[in-house]
Amino acid sequence: MVNSLNTNPLALVTGADGFIGSHLTQALLAKGYRVRALAQYNSFNNWGWLEDVPANDNLEIVCGDVRDPDFCRSIVRGADVVFHLAALIAIPYSYSAPDSYVDTNIKGTLNMCQACRDAGTPRLVVTSTSEVYGTAQYVPIDEKHPRQPQSPYSATKIGADAIAQSFFNAFGLPVVTARPFNTYGPRQSARAIIPTIITQIASGQKTIKLGDLTPTRDFNYVADTAAGFIALAETPGIEGMDINIATGTEISMGELFNTIARVMDADVTCVCDEQRIRPARSEVNRLCGDNSLICSLTDWRPAHNLEQGLRETVEWFTVPQNLAKFKPDIYNR
Repeated sequence: MVNSLNTNPLALVTGADGFIGSHLTQALLAKGYRVRALAQYNSFNNWGWLEDVPANDNLEIVCGDVRDPDFCRSIVRGADVVFHLAALIAIPYSYSAPDSYVDTNIKGTLNMCQACRDAGTPRLVVTSTSEVYGTAQYVPIDEKHPRQPQSPYSATKIGADAIAQSFFNAFGLPVVTARPFNTYGPRQSARAIIPTIITQIASGQKTIKLGDLTPTRDFNYVADTAAGFIALAETPGIEGMDINIATGTEISMGELFNTIARVMDADVTCVCDEQRIRPARSEVNRLCGDNSLICSLTDWRPAHNLEQGLRETVEWFTVPQNLAKFKPDIYNR
C-alpha cells in the first residue's frame, strides 16, 4: 500500500499513453505523486495521449514494452506503487491476432509481477476488465461471478488475473486486481461505442453505423475509474483481492444511442453495420456491476452519473482539433 501523505510518492503507470492511463497519470499528479509514465516505444517518439497531458516537473515519461522482462525490472525500481494498465484491449482485433494478446496481456503481466516481486514494490495494482465475467449469470455482478472467456481478449485478461493471483498466493506479492466496468470519456479510442456515436454525429453524419443495440453495459466515467485505481492503491489490507469498479447501473446500446443523440441535440437514426457484430457466442449480452465491495473498503463512490459524463465527453470530442484525431468514416476494430 502507498500512503499518499508521504512526500511525493513515486507511481509507475504502464499503459500511461492510453485512454485510462493518461487520465490516471493526471489524477496522480494532481494528488502530489511523482509519476513515471510508460508509453509504448515507437520510432516516431510519440507518447500517445500523454501528448495531451501538460508538462509537469513531477512527470517522467519513458518508452518501452512490457513484453521485455529486463525492461520491466528497470522501470519498477524505486516505485512506491505500480499501476499496470498496459494491454491490448480491442475485442474485435483479438479475433484476428490472438497471439499478440497472449504476449502482451499475459506475458506482460507476468513480467510486471516478477519485476515487482524482485524490487519489493509495496503495492501493485493490476488492471482487469468486466469482460472476464462474460454475459451476466446474475446481476449485479459481484467478484464471485464465474469467469467466462467469450473472446480471445477476455481469455487473456482471465489469464493475466490468474498470474497476478498466483504471485500473491505463492510469493506474497502485494497485488490488488482492479476490475473496472466499461470506462468512457475524453480521449477514448473510436473502437468503443460512445466515441463511435459521438464522432459520427459530430462529423455531420445523419445515419449512424452501429452493431448490436441490445446488449447492456455499466459505464464508468474515466475520472471515476482513475479515482477508483488510486483508492485501491492507498487502502491497506486488501492485497490479493479482486475488486470491481462499477456504478451498479446498466443501459442498452440502443438507449445509449438515444441518450447521446439527445445530449447532442442531433436528429439522427442508426443502422446495423454487420462488420460491427460480434460472433454470436462471443457477444457479452449483459454487464451490470456490484460495487458494494469497493464502497465498503474505501471511500470511493462514482461522482458522475451517465448524462453528466456524456456531456463532458461530448464537449471534448466536439472541439475541432480533438475531433480531427479520429476517423468517423472508418470502423476501428
